[in-house]
Amino acid sequence: MLDIRLIREQPDMVKTRLATRGAGVADAVDQVLKVDVDRRKAETAVQQLNAERKRLSKEIGGKRSRGEDAKALEEQGREIGERIAALNGETAALDEQQRNLLLQIPNLPHPNIPLGSDSTANVTIRTWGGKPDLGANVLDHVALGAKWNLFDLERAAKLSGSGFICFTGRGAKLERALIQMMLDVQTGDHGYMELSPPFLVRRECMVGTGQLPKFEEDMYGLEEGQLFLAPTAEVPVTNFHREEILAAADLPKKFVAYTPCFRREAGSAGRETRGLIRVHQFDKVELVKITTPETSYSELESLTADAEHILQMLGLHYRVLELCAGDIGFHSARTYDIEVWSPGQNAYLEVSSCSNFEDFQARRMNLRFKDAEGKNRFPHTLNGSGLALPRLFAALIEAGQQADGSIRLPEPLHDYFGAKEIG
Repeated sequence: MLDIRLIREQPDMVKTRLATRGAGVADAVDQVLKVDVDRRKAETAVQQLNAERKRLSKEIGGKRSRGEDAKALEEQGREIGERIAALNGETAALDEQQRNLLLQIPNLPHPNIPLGSDSTANVTIRTWGGKPDLGANVLDHVALGAKWNLFDLERAAKLSGSGFICFTGRGAKLERALIQMMLDVQTGDHGYMELSPPFLVRRECMVGTGQLPKFEEDMYGLEEGQLFLAPTAEVPVTNFHREEILAAADLPKKFVAYTPCFRREAGSAGRETRGLIRVHQFDKVELVKITTPETSYSELESLTADAEHILQMLGLHYRVLELCAGDIGFHSARTYDIEVWSPGQNAYLEVSSCSNFEDFQARRMNLRFKDAEGKNRFPHTLNGSGLALPRLFAALIEAGQQADGSIRLPEPLHDYFGAKEIG
């Protein structure tokens, strides 16, 4: 959520930055400012009436002490009280209206990110490794999965409908090995604290990280929208310290968590849905940081490097893109996407999106830290997948396929999986 003082004091700057996201977004600023003016007028009127009621109270007390009639003043006091009560109700309604409007406004894009209206303006900032030379008869992950009985999409659909996966046999073991390896690397090598959070989260947690109210149609809600299946571990983990005041000495906080993720993908009609590429439930290891504002962008670089490290260990070719202003997420200020090469798709697949949200989420969660001067400030929050499993799984088995049909696994997975290959 944006700071209302920033909108009030620099409306043109806010509008200009928001306009880089696309047409119409900046218009919400004028709505917020109009409500803010009305709210502040009502608050000022309440303050003036309270001062008048206080003055009347003293005058009434003086008359009573002198034995004089104070009924007229008492009637004025009652009328002022009724006006104050009405204005307090109006102020509360305007407060709620202003907050609801602020919740609908996206984060300000960082001023130095690429400009553009969609993904075609994203910029490749680095690549790692090379595309494997697999010859002409490359199988995609769907064919490989069927060949080695790694997952069963038909029976998953029978259980839950289309867009779900049931990993089977060595496929289930490989997915579990990947999760365990990623958790061990992030906790052992990179110093993240592991959390195992609930998979159900309260509505205010979804609001806190920015999934609600904007993207409610993509979420699986329960109990009349008061409880949700977590769309990503970002939600429970980032909210872990919500409504707390942290010590500056304890920052950065670095968390890693595995959770299943649940998304309706209501807006994905027409997008690639074959096999494991786009599903309603998938496993993911998530990285989350809570940092001081002064260090958040260096922490974004290191978080992205921590996610990349997994692909490097697995020997998979990938690229890192910086997203343009028109393609970054609603709550992000700056985002790097990590895309792994999928030989079977002949395309790059996003396996991680690493973002700095600055203080946007912290304001929504009322998460603060006490700085060296003893002042309470909002920290910056960051997160990134480390990594998302289905697309990683697909790229891994496609890249590892051999001429004899077997799948060679990278050395770091051998101990976790208990074998060097599937074949």
